[in-house]
Amino acid sequence: MNAREKFGSRLGFILVSAGCAVGLGNVWKFPYMCGQYGGAAFILIYLVFLAILGFPIMVCEFSVGRGSQKSVATSFLDLEPKGTRWHRYGYMGMAGNYLLMMFYTMVAGWMLYYCYRCITGEFTNTRLSAAEVEEKFQWMLSNPGILTIWMILAILLSFGICSLGVQKGVEKITKFMMICLLGLIIVLAVHSITLPGAKAGIEFYLIPNFAEMKEMGIGNVIFGAMSQAFFTLSIGIGSMAIFGSYLDKERSLTGEAFSITLLDTFVALMAGLIIIPACFSYGIEPGAGPSLIFITLPNIFNQMAGGRIWGSLFFLFLSFAALSTVVAVFENIISFAIDLWGWTRKKAVLVNIAVVILLSMPCILGFNLLSGIQPLGAGSNIMDMEDFLVSNNLLPLGSIVYLTFCTKANGWGWNAFIEEANSGKGLGFPKKLRWYMTYILPLIIVVIYLKGYYDKFVEQGLQYLIPWMMVALVFLGIIIWMITGKPEKKDSQT
Repeated sequence: MNAREKFGSRLGFILVSAGCAVGLGNVWKFPYMCGQYGGAAFILIYLVFLAILGFPIMVCEFSVGRGSQKSVATSFLDLEPKGTRWHRYGYMGMAGNYLLMMFYTMVAGWMLYYCYRCITGEFTNTRLSAAEVEEKFQWMLSNPGILTIWMILAILLSFGICSLGVQKGVEKITKFMMICLLGLIIVLAVHSITLPGAKAGIEFYLIPNFAEMKEMGIGNVIFGAMSQAFFTLSIGIGSMAIFGSYLDKERSLTGEAFSITLLDTFVALMAGLIIIPACFSYGIEPGAGPSLIFITLPNIFNQMAGGRIWGSLFFLFLSFAALSTVVAVFENIISFAIDLWGWTRKKAVLVNIAVVILLSMPCILGFNLLSGIQPLGAGSNIMDMEDFLVSNNLLPLGSIVYLTFCTKANGWGWNAFIEEANSGKGLGFPKKLRWYMTYILPLIIVVIYLKGYYDKFVEQGLQYLIPWMMVALVFLGIIIWMITGKPEKKDSQT
């Protein structure tokens, strides 16, 4: 068997891992959530929860990856005590990565297509009304041919990068994309804050207004910040663990996770600094929701001096953010075949190109030919279902698995986790957090998980809420079954 590939540099590991975390959740969802929940007050709460929720779980996932030198497909099998059931989560972790790509590749294609449309001047050659901008978005969704072409382009670009290997492909090209992304985001932010009338947006974004937060409902704002902090780091399905498996032991994982969290947070905050001042400058509602990127912002670029240039740069930035995540998850998917069946990288790439294209088609058709399928109730589509399964189920449930695996006596164990997390130079993981991570943090995740289901279906009535809450409890029961298996002999590590 070939020796496992390694990253060529510490910077490469940080930027590739940050590239996985830095996705459309940072530059799409975070800004409109800031707009909906009152700006700076929401950000402060978000940062607190990022530190106490997302960061510790990221360290756990990196530790399992580096400790096993395997992907989620086999890492638990290598580290678990004999007779336990942790390895069963490998199937759910693999399913989560494929499910994520079933809709994320299409959205990455949207970004590339909108970048192309901005470069060709489609939104700026003629002065379009807001309704005409929305019509262009709806036309794209109703055209399966256009969606398929750009989805396939995103897949071929990303798998092409992965085919070159960890150092020559994933690390080298993702580093370039991330450096370009960071450069673009700074240029765009500087331009946005200098727009006429942007001062009000900057104050909304940077100066906390707790009175306004109280009017919106403190509980709603806190839970929104908690949920966003939890989901922003792409933890729970092994997307981070794979990069831990390519890392040597020269640096502590705690310090590296801290650097990645900071970089991920920087991108999210700068994305908000691009979007919110621009919305205030042009009198646009910053809490416009998911339509903000594809309808609201093109309308702003349509009105802006030099809008063709700024729109092109903005969607190029979004394309880099989306593709960096796709490349990272594709690398994880490729590693499944390598770890499980010993396939060559070339064979894994070629097979998965066909598999992912095929799996992505239902999502595309869900906006047109299959639009009558509404799995989550009126107004939903196939993409909503796929996103719901990943974001509201596999990410939180997977995080419970990684967290409890690193803290429970029948898992890898606290001592083994601490030894792995703190191996090498750099920041050490606080041993005093054991009780918090063993009892408090899993409980918080369960609350987030069940509250997410409740919020999703409560407005649709009991006929949706009750059966879907039953589904949530079944999923939770499966995870509890996985993590409560008894080892054949006592785990001597704990």
